[in-house]
Amino acid sequence: MSATTTSVEALGVAVAARVPVLLWGAPGTGKTSAIKAMSQEMSLPCETVIASIREPSDFAGLPVVADGKVVFAPPRWARNLAEHGRGVLFLDEISTAPPAVQAALLRVVLERVVGDLELPDEVVVIAAANPPEFAAGGWDLSAPLANRFCHLDWPVEAQAFAEGLSAGWAAPVVPVLPDGWDSQLAVGRGLVSAFVSVRPGLAVAVPEDGSSAGRGWPSPRSWEMTALLWTAAAVSGASEQARAALVMGSVGQGTGLELLNWASEMDLPDPEVVLADPDAFTMPERGDRAYAALSAIAAAVAADPTEPRWLAAWKILGRAADNAADVAALAARVLAQCRPDGVPAPAELKRFAPVLREAGLLDR
Repeated sequence: MSATTTSVEALGVAVAARVPVLLWGAPGTGKTSAIKAMSQEMSLPCETVIASIREPSDFAGLPVVADGKVVFAPPRWARNLAEHGRGVLFLDEISTAPPAVQAALLRVVLERVVGDLELPDEVVVIAAANPPEFAAGGWDLSAPLANRFCHLDWPVEAQAFAEGLSAGWAAPVVPVLPDGWDSQLAVGRGLVSAFVSVRPGLAVAVPEDGSSAGRGWPSPRSWEMTALLWTAAAVSGASEQARAALVMGSVGQGTGLELLNWASEMDLPDPEVVLADPDAFTMPERGDRAYAALSAIAAAVAADPTEPRWLAAWKILGRAADNAADVAALAARVLAQCRPDGVPAPAELKRFAPVLREAGLLDR
């Protein structure tokens, strides 16, 4: 394995978060070897499927008649993964798969569904592709398929290659994320939500040229992916370089850089710290920072809506309403939808009565 440290680290985080990842690199740069070594290191079965020589039925399922009904039978590699309950599905040469095969891959990559078989959640989807200038008879990756992956470049690092050639190549390390790690998604989602509110034109921005549409680009799906990978990178202690690669791989280089630069100025508080001591919270003066902070707090409560946390969040919103009523109202709508059973409405909730009544949430 001769790829850069950043690419290898980013790959490990994406695999740990179960986010489909696509490695882009010239032929012979060790993409396939790295995936096989990683699978072996994790004791995971690895099913390699060469997308360029497959038919659509190899992913959509082969129609057969059983008990008078037509069912779509999955191929052997899918049954193997289902029987193991975990593993790696490695889709190699995906950029040389014809359009019909790419269309059949849509459900496989996003939903892990092959024919009428649903693969276990513990199956990781990884793909590899050669850039157009190196691909033999290839097509641009379709925009819908590309939008389902986090795209990572797999460049060769001469020093890493030289060391690996003499001492052997180590398998990519996949960090172990603690149980319940996704409960910390509130910060990532709050950050993404605030950024998109500032740059609404980037909520969905499909590139006009085919080559750019075949890589990462912003959409609600890829923004959700960005929040997930941002959180996984933070929980695993990944480097800033790896986090940047994951962000740009999800929503594109230009949009990703804009988000990273914007986020570096935010310095958002930890929502759990704020909920533990709401009286110590100081409302940010900047509107976008206030939006991000309150969105993260509301999302954290929605993930674990206990009575103390719910009431603490309303206390914060009540104070925020004095100077940023519009921003606080958005978070209020989230809290109103996750009200714990039997908990009476606090006085702060009444300050948002018009907004909640309009949204049909006042009586919850």
